[in-house]
Amino acid sequence: MLENNEEKVEQPIVEENTVANSEIESAVNEVENEVANEAEKAEEKHEIKMLDYASMELDSLVDELSKLLKGHPVQQLKSNVEALKSAFNTKFGALLAEKKAAFLADGGNSIDFQFSSPVKSEYNKLLGEYKSKRDAYYSQLESQLKDNLEKRNNLIDELKSLITNADPKTMYNDFQAIQKRWKSIGAVPKTKYNDTWKIYHHHVERFYDLLHLNKDFRELDFKHNLEEKLKLISRAEALNEVADVNAAFKDLQELHRMWKEEIGPVGKDHREEVWGKFSEATKKIHDKRHQYFKELKSKYQDMIDAKLEVVAEINAYDTSNNKTHNDWQKSIVAIEAMRKKYFDIGKLPYSKSESVWQQFKAATKKFNTAKNTFYKFEKSAQNDNLKKKMALVELAESIKDSDDWNEATNTMKRIQADWKKIGHVPRKFSDDIWKRFKNACNFYFDRLHAQKNEQNKEQLAVVEAKKEYIEQIKASESFTLDNVKEAILKWRELGSLPRNARHLDEKFNKAIDAHLGGLNMSRADIEMMKFKNVVDTYLAQEDYRKLDGEQYFIRKRIDETVREMQQLENNLSFISNATADNPLVQNVRKGIQEFKDQLDVWQAKLEYVKKLDH
Repeated sequence: MLENNEEKVEQPIVEENTVANSEIESAVNEVENEVANEAEKAEEKHEIKMLDYASMELDSLVDELSKLLKGHPVQQLKSNVEALKSAFNTKFGALLAEKKAAFLADGGNSIDFQFSSPVKSEYNKLLGEYKSKRDAYYSQLESQLKDNLEKRNNLIDELKSLITNADPKTMYNDFQAIQKRWKSIGAVPKTKYNDTWKIYHHHVERFYDLLHLNKDFRELDFKHNLEEKLKLISRAEALNEVADVNAAFKDLQELHRMWKEEIGPVGKDHREEVWGKFSEATKKIHDKRHQYFKELKSKYQDMIDAKLEVVAEINAYDTSNNKTHNDWQKSIVAIEAMRKKYFDIGKLPYSKSESVWQQFKAATKKFNTAKNTFYKFEKSAQNDNLKKKMALVELAESIKDSDDWNEATNTMKRIQADWKKIGHVPRKFSDDIWKRFKNACNFYFDRLHAQKNEQNKEQLAVVEAKKEYIEQIKASESFTLDNVKEAILKWRELGSLPRNARHLDEKFNKAIDAHLGGLNMSRADIEMMKFKNVVDTYLAQEDYRKLDGEQYFIRKRIDETVREMQQLENNLSFISNATADNPLVQNVRKGIQEFKDQLDVWQAKLEYVKKLDH
C-alpha cells in the first residue's frame, strides 16, 4: 500500500528527473512536441512515389489524380496532391492568361471573359472527391483519437488501482497486461499526448517502486530497460554524423517515441544519468537542425529580395507609349517574361510568400488594368474598321466580273490601297474577311491578266502587219489621192498599236507624206490632209492628252500668226505715202498675205479638232 501523499500526484511531471540546463530542456521539449504531432499523424505515413508533375500536361495531371484516389488511402495523398495541384494551377493559369489575352486582343472586355475546359471540369470533380474523402477521414480520425484518449485514461485509472490494491502474487502479470494494452491503443490528440504519457509513466515508476516485494522481477526489468536505453543513446549520438538534418531529426523523433512507448524505467541510480545523455544527444541534433533552418531562412530572404526586385520591375514598366495592338503584344511578352522570372526564383513557405505574392498580384493588376483599358477602346475602333473593310469586300466582289477593264482596274487598285490604310478588325472576323477580299481581287486580276495576254497576241499581229504595210507603201512608185485615202483607211483597219509600238504611226505618216508631195494638190490641202491623218491617229488611240496638246499648239500658233500679221500691217501704215510698186510695200503686202493663208490653215485645223468628240 502507498502512503496518502503519493496518491495526490495526478498532474504531468517532468520526465526522468528534470535536467537543470534550460537549453537542453527546451531542445527536448521541441522534439517531444514533434513526437506528439507525428503520433497523431502516424496512420498518414506512407511513401508514394513523387512524380515530376511540373513536366506533365493538364490531361496527364488529371489522370494521375484519378490514379492516386483509386490506388491509395486518402490520408496518404496530401504531399502528392499538393504538388499536383501546384503544377495544374500553374499550367492552367498560363493557359487562362493566353486565352484571355487573345480574347482582349479580339476586342473583348475583361469583365465578359469566360473560359471553360473539359479537363478543368474533370480536375475540379476529382479534387472535390479528394476533399470529401479527406474531410470524412479526418472527422472519423478525430472521433478515434478521442476514443483512444479515453481508453488510455481508463488504463491509467486501472494502473493506479493496481498500485493501490497491490497483490504480490498477481500484480506483475496484471501490470504487464496493462502495458500490452497501452501499447496496442492508437494515437491520441497531439495536445494530450505528452501529458497523458507523463501521467502514465509516473504511475509506472510508482509500480516499479513497489516491486521490492518481488525484487528479482524489478531488477531484471531495470537491467533490460537500461540496456535498451543505452542502445537508444548510442543511436541518438550517431545521428549527429548524419548529413541530412531532416532525416536525422525524424529518426530522433522515433527514438524518443521508443523511449516513451516501448522501454520502461531504469533504476533510480541510473535515471538521471541516462536521461541526461539522451537529452545531450537530442540537443546536438536539435541545434544542428536549428542552424539549418536559420540558414534556410536566410536563403528565403534572398529569394524574397529577388522576387521583390521583379515586382519593382513590373511596377516600373512603362506602357504610356503603347498606342497600337502590336505595342501591347510586345508589352505582354515582356511582362510574361518577368512573371516567369518571378516563379523561377523558387517557392517560399506560405508564411513567407503571402506578402510578396500580394505585391506581385498588385503589380500585374496595374499592368492588366492599363491593357484592358486600351483594348476596351480598341474594340470600338476595330468594329468601325470591320464595317469599312466589309464595304470594300462587297465592292470588290461586285466588280470582280466586270469587263470595263479601265474603270474596274482603277477601282480595284484604289480599294486595295484603302484596305491597307484601315487598321485592325476583331480577330474572329479577320481571317474570313481577308480571305473574301483577297479572293475577289485575285479573281479579277487573273481575268485581267488573261485578257491582257490575249490582247498581247493580237497586238503583236497588228505590229507585224503594220510594219509590212509601211514597207509596201514605201515600195509603191506612185500614189493618187484616192490611194492615199485608202492607205490611211486600211492603216486604221489593221488595228491599234500598243503604246510601245506607236512610233510606227510616225513612220507611216512620213511614208504617206512622201507620196502627198507628188500629188496635184495645194500646199494647204496637203498640210490639212497630213494634219487630219495625225489627229485621227491620236483619236483612234484614245490619246486625248496629245489631242489636247495639239489644240493648245494650234491656238498658240493662231495667236502668234495674228500678232505677226498685225505687226506687218502696222509697219505698212508707216509707209503709206509710198507707191504701190515700191518693192518694200510689195514685200510687206506679200508677207501679210502669207500670214493670212497660214491663219486660214490654222483656223481650219482648230475647227477640225474642235469637231472631234473626245
